[in-house]
Amino acid sequence: MAGTSSGIVAGLTAAALGTVGFLAYRAQATVPASLGAGPTAHATAPSKAPRDQHNPAALPSGSGTGERVVYSVDDDRVWLVAPGNRVQRSFPVRPGSVDPPAGTYWVTSRSNAATGTDGVPIEHVVRFTSVDGVAIGFSAAVNGGSDTAADPSVKTGGIRESREDGDAMWKFATIGVRVVVIR
Repeated sequence: MAGTSSGIVAGLTAAALGTVGFLAYRAQATVPASLGAGPTAHATAPSKAPRDQHNPAALPSGSGTGERVVYSVDDDRVWLVAPGNRVQRSFPVRPGSVDPPAGTYWVTSRSNAATGTDGVPIEHVVRFTSVDGVAIGFSAAVNGGSDTAADPSVKTGGIRESREDGDAMWKFATIGVRVVVIR
């Protein structure tokens, strides 16, 4: 009887290991190769994309195609872009003291709640890169204070949104969604 039990356990263990191996292979196959890496060259995004001066919320030309988050460092503005280049939402943001270089990134991690490097409680944190050890991502201050300028003496990578815009970003920018940073 003991031989039968150990045979069943060995069979179940082998099946479990096979399943885990298959799932790991599938997960690796579905994640972009450069997920978590630094910026990649973005041949269609100029260093300063032309803007529609009459409509600042208009999607800048040259910011890519397909589903993506577009972040303009110079204009302090974000666009959530659905497939077909349809802008779902555009809103102003307040950047931290550390800016990401222009390029293409992917959402690598998310946290529902955290404390920012400036000590402020934040929610809906969507991270996409780091610069000199400073995590760069979008977030909303729990107290709603997105209009206070970042302290330049503290290295912060939080790109602050209103709570309403942060909620929209949280729903849109899941792990692996592309983030295009333009000047």
